[in-house]
Amino acid sequence: MKPEELQFISNFIWGIADDVLRDVYVRGKYRDVILPMTVLRRLDAVLEPSKRAVLDTKASLDRSRITNQDLALRNAAGHAFYNTSPFTLADLRARASQQQLKADFEAYLDGFSPNVQDILDKFEFRNQIPRLSRADVLGTLIAKLLSPDINLSPNPVLNADGTVKHPGLDNHGMGTVFEELVRRFNEENNEEAGEHWTPRDAVRLMAKLIFLPIADTITDGTYVLYDGACGTGGMLTVAEETLKQLARARGKQVATHLFGQEINAETYAICKADLLLKGEGDAADNIVGGPEHSTLANDAFPSREFDFMLSNPPYGKSWKSDLERMGGKDGIKDPRFVIEHRGDPEYSLLTRSSDGQMLFLANMLSKMKRDTRLGSRIAEVHNGSSLFTGDAGQGESNIRRWIIENDWLEAIVALPLNMFYNTGIATYIWVLTNRKPAHRQGKVQLIDATQWFRPLRKNLGKKNCELSEE
Repeated sequence: MKPEELQFISNFIWGIADDVLRDVYVRGKYRDVILPMTVLRRLDAVLEPSKRAVLDTKASLDRSRITNQDLALRNAAGHAFYNTSPFTLADLRARASQQQLKADFEAYLDGFSPNVQDILDKFEFRNQIPRLSRADVLGTLIAKLLSPDINLSPNPVLNADGTVKHPGLDNHGMGTVFEELVRRFNEENNEEAGEHWTPRDAVRLMAKLIFLPIADTITDGTYVLYDGACGTGGMLTVAEETLKQLARARGKQVATHLFGQEINAETYAICKADLLLKGEGDAADNIVGGPEHSTLANDAFPSREFDFMLSNPPYGKSWKSDLERMGGKDGIKDPRFVIEHRGDPEYSLLTRSSDGQMLFLANMLSKMKRDTRLGSRIAEVHNGSSLFTGDAGQGESNIRRWIIENDWLEAIVALPLNMFYNTGIATYIWVLTNRKPAHRQGKVQLIDATQWFRPLRKNLGKKNCELSEE
């Protein structure tokens, strides 16, 4: 589908919010409804051709008293998700009463597979249904998303004469539409956007710093990517796209597996939904999140190692609650943060409880591959305090010493000021690898990119510039 067609769909869905929700929600809360409803409409359209097969399979499994049904139902649906309710969204729009519509819509939601249930729960979408029903807008909202003016199905919509009225929307196109909606909602709420959504210009630079130095050594195979503070998942998906583009340009075939962890429930839901909408069901299953899944206190992937890792962890944010859950500084034995180094069996990487950003870096360093030709490459955003905070023997200083003495630090890139949505302070990309080429060994490249920007026509929160390609 052409970019202008994708933009039309995004604009149409964006317009639904104003048309339907204006007197029901304040503008900053439109996303609480529009994002999950967009996900539901896409999943509904994708599942429509296999609906009967799923219902028949469900009935057969129930008759056979088989309780573990997930895999069989996925196979029947032909996708990594399914819905076992008797309804589609089209069935619901003609309900005569709001009470019946509310009951049937809730039954429809209950029919989705566990991975979709997880997304809906983290969006807290069921909490919105009573409000939508009382305002008598639930049916209107469904009808708008079923409008013949747009097509969220992967199959084309045909005119009576067989010509194409609307082309099918493939997974990549749907992902583009969804990410555009997320971007616009984040910009509407720019006071909090930077917590969960790193600007795409910064993400693209990080991906290039990770991949371009080793692009000519990429071979056919499978690569595993990780983000320990994955937000809405943009770093993972941009990194995946960059790797695949570089591989294709060199005649290589690569597969990728994405892994991520995110503590904020809503942004975790957005990340998982985005991957599901792009047809990456396996990747969606590898995203773990919610308030109980802090990367520092509750590592979701303790035994895994990764080829490429990118992250923009929170900086200047207290990790005291994690510290307490982990047993306090004297009780922590986590091998990510208390290590053996230079003869010290309890070399502590534990930072001040007021700022945990460097612990996210230590977490990624613990997940480097040590037995492969490429090893691992890491790009992580930090503010200036990571360069100097901490006296000798304290956690921050120990992390820097550990990195330098292992010769893992390849480069530090100073970014322009006002690059991010919620801070105008100086930020830096740290690039690390445990496979430095010979000409880089024993050296750290310092890159001043503070002037590599062009101004934005309109500020987005504190962000007033973007990286220039020139």
